[in-house]
Amino acid sequence: MTSAGRPGDPSSAPRVGAGPWEGPWPTDGSGDLPPHLDPELLREGDRRNVVDRYRYWRHEAIVADLDAHRHGFHVAVENWEHDFNIGSVVRTANAFNAAAVHIVGRRRWNRRGAMVTDRYLHEHHHPDVGALVGWAAGRGLPLLGVDNVPGSVPLEGYALPRDCVLLLGQEGPGLSPEALAACTDVLAITQYGSTRSVNAGAAAAVVMYHWALQHAAGSSEGPEA
Repeated sequence: MTSAGRPGDPSSAPRVGAGPWEGPWPTDGSGDLPPHLDPELLREGDRRNVVDRYRYWRHEAIVADLDAHRHGFHVAVENWEHDFNIGSVVRTANAFNAAAVHIVGRRRWNRRGAMVTDRYLHEHHHPDVGALVGWAAGRGLPLLGVDNVPGSVPLEGYALPRDCVLLLGQEGPGLSPEALAACTDVLAITQYGSTRSVNAGAAAAVVMYHWALQHAAGSSEGPEA
């Protein structure tokens, strides 16, 4: 057996994405390359972290298509202590095509866990909770916290508004007192084990999926290449 065939050898793992386009290139009605396709990606292959329907698409074309199908919820995360989970939250926000991501507190955050998915989202920064509250109020968006704290409302059975801001706290301390006070409701994810809480990335995935079950059924996808 060659080294490439040995179990655990990285060289034997299938490559992500697609290689160079095989055969004649796609054309539009006039015989030209469709404007959403990138000739460099067609020549060299597309190994980006995107779903197959966006293979070979220009970056700006993907963002424009996502913009045409953005969902009504925003995701906000408090960032006072450089929480490493923010990247995971952002990646999930991309997966559920959130309207935008809002970073509250420190402007800089660890983007490693986002796996470059932040490039396809609209990102806003707010220096404090008050600034986020003002932004949301100006657009008529209720602020809904996600935290297991006394007085919180079980997520199960809660009718999430189509348009809202889902606010998550940091790993460990959870939502700040200022954030809790600003929320219309604080939603709790019911747990059945011994841990006090799940991490922010997992909580974000649960609450976004809960939103999608209520509002995203039958949503359309972008066109094929």
